Amino acid sequence: MFEKIKNSPDYRWYVLATVSIGTFMSTLDSSIVNVALPTISGQFHSELSTLQWAVTAYLLAISSLLPVFGRIADMLGRKKIYSLGFLIFTVGSALCGLAPNIWFLVATRVLQAVGAAMLMANSAAIIIAIFPFQERGRALGLTGTVVALGSLTGPALGGILIGLAGWRSIFYINLPIGIIGYLVAQSIIPLDKPRKDKESFDFAGALLFAVGMISLLFAINNGEAWNWSSLPILFGLVLGVGLLTGFIFNERKVQHPMIDLSLFRNRPFVIGNLTGWLSFVAMFANNMLLPFYLQHILNYSPSKVGLVMAAFPVMMAIVAPISGHASDKFGPLILTTSGLTISAIGLFYYSTLSATANFYQVIPGPLLLGLGAGMFQSPNNSSVMSSVPVHKMSLAGGINSLVRNLGMIAGIALSVSLFEAWGGVTKPGIEQISSFMSAYHSVMLVAMTIALVAAVISLNRKSYAKAGPPDQD
Repeated sequence: MFEKIKNSPDYRWYVLATVSIGTFMSTLDSSIVNVALPTISGQFHSELSTLQWAVTAYLLAISSLLPVFGRIADMLGRKKIYSLGFLIFTVGSALCGLAPNIWFLVATRVLQAVGAAMLMANSAAIIIAIFPFQERGRALGLTGTVVALGSLTGPALGGILIGLAGWRSIFYINLPIGIIGYLVAQSIIPLDKPRKDKESFDFAGALLFAVGMISLLFAINNGEAWNWSSLPILFGLVLGVGLLTGFIFNERKVQHPMIDLSLFRNRPFVIGNLTGWLSFVAMFANNMLLPFYLQHILNYSPSKVGLVMAAFPVMMAIVAPISGHASDKFGPLILTTSGLTISAIGLFYYSTLSATANFYQVIPGPLLLGLGAGMFQSPNNSSVMSSVPVHKMSLAGGINSLVRNLGMIAGIALSVSLFEAWGGVTKPGIEQISSFMSAYHSVMLVAMTIALVAAVISLNRKSYAKAGPPDQD
């Protein structure tokens, strides 16, 4: 069967479908734990500031490893690293499901993230290698939609699974998918050979970036819980900024840098990544707190929480392909700016919900956010990838993935810090409900402001920049 697929004129689309399995699975797990946090909190007796590490440790590890595995794959072969990513992710998922306590869960989430980074770092490069120049934008646009859907489907699917089979099922469901993904990847993805020019690996850059990113994000995530003026937080901030500054100087002088900094002189590339980052900050500020509102204030079961949150990816799945097609005709400016504005309206709507809202009053929130994200994501991804030369698309895709994950981390850290600073309690008693709602409304207004800032920045993007002719190799 696989030989028939390889000889098919549609072979490239089978490769895209295979890559989409890994992309969806790895991005899904960046957010699927969110809806399980209230349940895990009760079983492990952990506070929100500790629980959030089950989410942020995963995103943190991916963010520090994406450029590393991208470079390693260039040297050793993308198929090899991508397939190995499926195996490591599957083993990590099995161990997460067996976790006896919160810190074991956090550690095995990091192992999951290693596999996910192998998958995410190489998906764009595999697609670029198999698709002709005139179809690459369309293929990358579809991949961007899969990424967004994976990130935002997690809470909905997680709620349904928890209601049916308990919180451990959100990890066990990855086992058959991971095994199938590995077998299909081994059989369908074409074998690529490492580069013949033997480019050196930038070990100094890798170390500076990974340690700097972990230090900085560790400090950001724990600033509220540990006090921003405490010695560990100040040390983490100073060390992180110092190492990342050293990373930038290192990349400017080495012959084969891990990240080509010249891309950041490209206006559409910078604006696309900046607005993408801000959009994920805003969305994940809501994604982190919404399950607590639905479960502890409105007393929804996990299954009903999942049903409410499923409205977001369903709406996005409907709108994203239409928006992507429209952007090919009219450009990204109107669609991306309008999408961010609609997202801001959705976040404002959340800030008006009461502690006694019924199902039909809640549902417009995720529908508005899904509409806004669907309008924004595909045109923005196409704008970013169309603004760089073909021979730099793999690097651009890796940076785009990195920016997305940093947005998720920042959104989670921001929402938790502000929520707790403004008196929010994740498991409120009757007398604390008003404090919860006040803090939740305030965080939603901050998220709305971030989305509006992104919309203003998006207005300054140009139409699609010409990336140049296709590679001649």
